[in-house]
Amino acid sequence: MKLNTETIHVLQLEGPEMGPHVVLLAGVHGDEYEPMVACNQIFAQLRGKLKNGQITIVPNVNPTAYLQGTRQGEDGLDLARICPGKEEGSASERAAFSVSKWIREADYLIDMHTGGLLYDIYPLAGYMLHEDDQILEVQRQMALAFQLPLIWGTESTPNGRTLSVARDAGIPSIYLEFGGGTGFRKQVVKAYVSGFFNFLKSVKMIEGEPELLSTEKYYWVEDARLDSGYLQGKMPSPAEGIYLPDVEIGQLVKKGDKWGEIMDPLTGQITPLIVDTDGLVFLMRNVVRVNKGDALGGILPISKKGKIRIDVLGNKSPKVE
Repeated sequence: MKLNTETIHVLQLEGPEMGPHVVLLAGVHGDEYEPMVACNQIFAQLRGKLKNGQITIVPNVNPTAYLQGTRQGEDGLDLARICPGKEEGSASERAAFSVSKWIREADYLIDMHTGGLLYDIYPLAGYMLHEDDQILEVQRQMALAFQLPLIWGTESTPNGRTLSVARDAGIPSIYLEFGGGTGFRKQVVKAYVSGFFNFLKSVKMIEGEPELLSTEKYYWVEDARLDSGYLQGKMPSPAEGIYLPDVEIGQLVKKGDKWGEIMDPLTGQITPLIVDTDGLVFLMRNVVRVNKGDALGGILPISKKGKIRIDVLGNKSPKVE
């Protein structure tokens, strides 16, 4: 069956009693497939189990991006940069408009991602830091419920995102990142499905007690610096050529370590890549050929599990229990 690019498929579940409204998204980017599968598994497994409230599941937010197998839609726009979109705009703008309406009706928003074709990402639950302390604390608890090994709070000013629509509407929201590349990773689906069920237990929408882990079980960073969550701007390549990394996702590195090198296959010239800060390798480029300025990877400035905060000047606070 050919996908109708004008229709965004929505799955809805409703419990017998009043309760929260959760909006769960996947497919904001068309090359991130595991969240789409997770959405369908969640819908199938949740039937008849919801005690209260409502869940709106959108497995494929931007159909034309999925049809192209790319981050952008057919209009070349990244939906994660154009929210709240336009009702009479291009395909991605219309999709952004629709999803923004659903977000504003939610009590909780969860937006599931991967690194797409370009990147591999260490499993994380992220959120925007929020000026409302109550909303911020709810977001922290949402992130904890997914039990991924990294929790990452970043500065609150970016616009155009699903999370910025939620921010402006006063709705607690998180996003998930895990994996990426050309293959399909079943472990991503498994983690997202189990994490979502644990979240539903934590807000008492399904039966069962949520599994709770202490903060010492996680890497947890809250970073208030400008653009702290902008993945595409991290570690720009100093040269064009073939990217040969020496580090792996999840590795702890120190300043001065060798990250890898860029080789020009025409001249044989080698450009070394040196780690410029201590921390956790949470982002790795998957595509081997790079242009100058392409993001090669990312390091979070944390070396042990627990929680740290980084202020706008880059200063770290002591671990927060």
